[in-house]
Amino acid sequence: MNPTLRPISRAEHLAFVASRAFVSHMQLPSWGDVKPDWEAESLGWFDEQGRIVGAGLVLLRPLPKVKRYLAYLPEGPAIDWHGPELERWLRPMLAYLKRRGAFSVKMGPPVVARRWSADTVKAAIADPGAHRLGDVEPTSYEPGADELADRLRRMGWRQTEPGDEEGFAAGQPRYVFQVPFAGRSLDDIQRGLNQQWRRNIKKADKAGVKVVQGGYDDLPAFHELYAETAERDRFIPRPLPYFRRMWTALTAEHPDRMRLYLAHHEGDLLAAATMIVVGGHVWYSYGASTSRKREVQPNNAMQWRMMADAHELGAAVYDFRGITDTLEESNHLLGLLRFKAGAGGEAVEYVGEWDFPLNRLLHKALDVYLARR
Repeated sequence: MNPTLRPISRAEHLAFVASRAFVSHMQLPSWGDVKPDWEAESLGWFDEQGRIVGAGLVLLRPLPKVKRYLAYLPEGPAIDWHGPELERWLRPMLAYLKRRGAFSVKMGPPVVARRWSADTVKAAIADPGAHRLGDVEPTSYEPGADELADRLRRMGWRQTEPGDEEGFAAGQPRYVFQVPFAGRSLDDIQRGLNQQWRRNIKKADKAGVKVVQGGYDDLPAFHELYAETAERDRFIPRPLPYFRRMWTALTAEHPDRMRLYLAHHEGDLLAAATMIVVGGHVWYSYGASTSRKREVQPNNAMQWRMMADAHELGAAVYDFRGITDTLEESNHLLGLLRFKAGAGGEAVEYVGEWDFPLNRLLHKALDVYLARR
């Protein structure tokens, strides 16, 4: 097949998404509305009969003071990544984006490379000789991932190195934690939780923690906890208007695309989180909690309610999103990895993000700009 590429409408894009088992929420038309600093466009690939066979959301961001763009397809595009002629998919995309004024293209193929079971992750954390998850023998390898990486390199794509993940070209996590739901009852999933999780869920229930779904008007309360979390965990928080825009854009596309969960105890809001739903994939997106009353375990209660609701929605995967690759005790994110691994499931490594310089001089200038920041 020799697919052709052209811009597509929102309706065409969403119809294609509905036909696929998995498409990232960052590859939906609504995600472009969440990112007002980027110009967004939906692209479609078509076969010889004119049927849409692939789609992607490309975000275009201008280089400061130059009318040229960085083109970014986060966790996409949604194409046949393992087909025999990958070049025929990517070549027209690069040609189109070059005509659009892009000087560099960044994409994140939604292709899994390796998986580690929760037990393997737990053992690696306890092993003083293990320093990075990527150096630990995985539970399984995904067929075709290494071949895909080799093909991209031969085509001139360059894998984004660790450390290039911040600032202007902020990337998506290469390592995530997921709990498979397909073919499992809720009781099966609960049995997959470790003992600490099960104890904490019971403790929260006994203490009277109540988890409810919130709405747009509850976003300020969520954000107050989120800002507290950012200060405690040392990251830069997104502003409240970002979450308002996210809620408005995603729920306009589908009324149940984004949910907000709130965990209360005796009138106090102790934890809150956002959840995103696209077909059979459910993501725990943003989380927030206070240091107060940790003994009543609101986070476990809230996550279990979210997992139960995701199962009721027919989810095939509950995705906890990013985890650290570092297993050092000094890493402040190790506790979050322990928490996510306690839910059972597996750590998952994707093939990572890849860059293609269309203008090497401007691409190099971007590298220098990022290094200085």
